[in-house]
Amino acid sequence: MKILVTGVAGFIGSHLAERLADLGHSVIGLDCLTGYYAPALKRLNARVVQDKGIPIHELDLAVDDLSTALAEVELIYHLAAQPGISATTSFETYLRNNITATHRLREATKPISSLKCFVNISTSSVYGRHATDSETIPPKPTSYYGVTKLAAEQLVLAYQREQKLAACSLRLFSVYGPRERPEKLYPQLIQSILEDKPFNLYEGSETHSRSYTYVGDIVDGLVAVLDHLDRVDGEIINLGTDVEVTTGEGIEIVEKILAKPAQKVIKPKRPGDQLRTHANIDKARTLLGYNPTTTLEQGLLAEVTWYQQQIFGKI
Repeated sequence: MKILVTGVAGFIGSHLAERLADLGHSVIGLDCLTGYYAPALKRLNARVVQDKGIPIHELDLAVDDLSTALAEVELIYHLAAQPGISATTSFETYLRNNITATHRLREATKPISSLKCFVNISTSSVYGRHATDSETIPPKPTSYYGVTKLAAEQLVLAYQREQKLAACSLRLFSVYGPRERPEKLYPQLIQSILEDKPFNLYEGSETHSRSYTYVGDIVDGLVAVLDHLDRVDGEIINLGTDVEVTTGEGIEIVEKILAKPAQKVIKPKRPGDQLRTHANIDKARTLLGYNPTTTLEQGLLAEVTWYQQQIFGKI
């Protein structure tokens, strides 16, 4: 199958593209390589993808002509987005990169007769402060990120409902692992310990609970869509793990792996942050046969090892 992965130089997109190529699919990548974080990290991910024989179109979904990248595509995984909960990122940026970009991509797919499904990648942030229920619960986002990702999700599903363009949306929960974005909890923690520097922690966040989900398990769920296209059309599906741990427990695991405590510096609470996520994955189990198995200890060991081998002292 010919598959387009947007955001292919990102954390999850690069892992997904690799897996799809390993499964024998013809994979096309698309990424505009924004400067949201160090371009060198994205270039590193891009090289890994290109080493698999995957071409990358360097395009901006919000403004560029997408016809060449979309030619004869049979399935799209749309991961490109303005990520994260950031007080320094404007609403206009989230609007442009999450809603406008998704709208232009979906519009560009209309003439593509080969397209079998548009897989939108959403987030547990659409649920708001407490992400613990099934997909039927009304979303209550508390951040620009959550609001615009919810709007993008509904934009995609509106096309599905009104114009019969097959689509689904997968809401991901607290994904971590090798290649994770540098502003996220675990990369910051690992870096601070290895460099013997202070580690900034938002007030109260140690007691926040999360469904930390290893990237390999998330990719399992994304790939499972290919075998169940008839089941997922029009559906919203949570992908995560139903094992819940606190941020403090995760920090302790990294400290144990590195045999060194973090130098914690408590910062004021971050507006819009989630207090609790606990992925309800009953629907994913039923529709996709989804079954995450990686423990947090296993996943964090893999992330620490990657950071030490690929990033520390290099980028």
